[in-house]
Amino acid sequence: MYEQIFELMKAQVSRKLDHLDKHLTYHCKEHTFDVLEQSIRIAKDEGVTNSHQLHLLKVAALYHDSGFLETYADHETHSCMLFLSEANRYSFTDEDKERITELIMATKIPQDPHNLLERIICDADLDYLGRDDFYKIGDTLRLEFLHYSIVGSDDEWEALQLKFLMSHHYHTHSSQQLREPVKQHHLKQLQ
Repeated sequence: MYEQIFELMKAQVSRKLDHLDKHLTYHCKEHTFDVLEQSIRIAKDEGVTNSHQLHLLKVAALYHDSGFLETYADHETHSCMLFLSEANRYSFTDEDKERITELIMATKIPQDPHNLLERIICDADLDYLGRDDFYKIGDTLRLEFLHYSIVGSDDEWEALQLKFLMSHHYHTHSSQQLREPVKQHHLKQLQ
């Protein structure tokens, strides 16, 4: 049952994400689907087997950055609003809606997750920090930040990236084991 509902939602969100601003080179459709994939992987690694919990996690991952369709600043709030505007057609309970919006809001930087599912989605959202494609993906974020004047130069970007890596930590045991060593390697290269 959950899988059919999720596939309908996934197709709908995918179509919407096709209309993201082309300058969202990091916060794009590919990022959303990467976070979805990593959420599923981390949940498995963390021993989450409850199909209902997995469904809530997957829906939150799917919608977590959909607010970029409306705004850059405070996009998480807009992601929640978009999800809530569509949730009733999929028969989510009020409790499910609350859990999903809490999961979406947990991805807001600085992250402060309060339960296992929130820790999973937070780690999935920043999974690339500890992967071999870190520099490739990081460059898409650099271009986005330059376009939206979040940084004004490559030097500013490098300083921000270094500061962020130094302050970041993974929240789940599996990400700490799998991703933290690679992230530390990237950090040493940047220092």
